Amino acid sequence: MRFTAKDYPIAEKHPDKVKGARGKALPEITLDAVLDGAVTIEDLRITPEALAAQADVARAVGRPRLADNFLRAADLVGVPQDVVMRAYELLRPGRAKSKDDLLAMAALMRTSHKAERIANFIEEAADVYEQRGLFTKRY
Repeated sequence: MRFTAKDYPIAEKHPDKVKGARGKALPEITLDAVLDGAVTIEDLRITPEALAAQADVARAVGRPRLADNFLRAADLVGVPQDVVMRAYELLRPGRAKSKDDLLAMAALMRTSHKAERIANFIEEAADVYEQRGLFTKRY
């Protein structure tokens, strides 16, 4: 299903379409279900589908850059936190020693984590950092 501006907020207008990582729909996430142990933290984690739905709404209201950010975030849902933090650190100006460092991270994102949009973003950053000389440690 593609979402539009009239579907926002999705959780209020389509609660049955909002699902956690284990597939439990929002109406199934109740205090009683938590107390019974039927709801776990996995049921509360954001999913790539939820982020893609937010991207649909953002694009529908003329916010294509925000939509792209939601889609990149969707790529990161399944990436381990330590890998995300390593990528973040490398993307800080002056932290990567060379373009190769960033290209290696992009390759890791693409091949090991199927995070194509993030890999493309890091490759684009590598080109910009090279043009602007941001590989030299500045601190």
